[in-house]
Amino acid sequence: MKLALAAVMTAAALLTATGCAVSRGQQTVGAYVDDAGITTLVKSRMAESKVVAASSISVETLNGVVMLSGFAKNTLEKTEAERIARGVNNVKSVRNEIAIRP
Repeated sequence: MKLALAAVMTAAALLTATGCAVSRGQQTVGAYVDDAGITTLVKSRMAESKVVAASSISVETLNGVVMLSGFAKNTLEKTEAERIARGVNNVKSVRNEIAIRP
């Protein structure tokens, strides 16, 4: 419950702190807000997972496309991170660039 509350608080902070900033390649402020919300939700779901080490995986979203990068302990962790990202609403596609540590 504390983790969910923290995720909601983080999402609220991101959404209010972004103001009218629009990143390169995005058409509207609405798209930026949607992308920030997707990123926050993917990160919070990874943090709740017992399989994924959320601190080792970076999540970036641009126009609904989620990019995962960083390092995983094994193929299961890499696959689970992608499954979590694909399960978030408004995700158009996922680019999984996570490397598996030898």
